[in-house]
Amino acid sequence: MPLLQFPADRRTADIRRCAEALQNLHGEAANRFWRSEMAGFAANLKEQGCSDAELSRQAALFMDAVQMELRVVYAAAAER
Repeated sequence: MPLLQFPADRRTADIRRCAEALQNLHGEAANRFWRSEMAGFAANLKEQGCSDAELSRQAALFMDAVQMELRVVYAAAAER
C-alpha cells in the first residue's frame, strides 16, 4: 500500500469545497458534479499507485467527510 500524503478524510479544503458546491446543486447537476469529482479523485489515487481496495476505502472516507461537513452546515443553519 502506498503512503498517501493527505488521506482523503483530511483534505479539508477539498471537503469544504465539495460540500459548498453540493449545497448549491440539486438533482442531475449535483450527480454530475459528484461523479466528476470522484473520477478525478480516483485518477489521482491511481497515479499514486493505490490499489482498487485502497481507492475504494479512500473514496468512502472522502464521501463520509463531505456528508459530515454538510450535516454541520445544515445543523448550524437550523440553529439560526
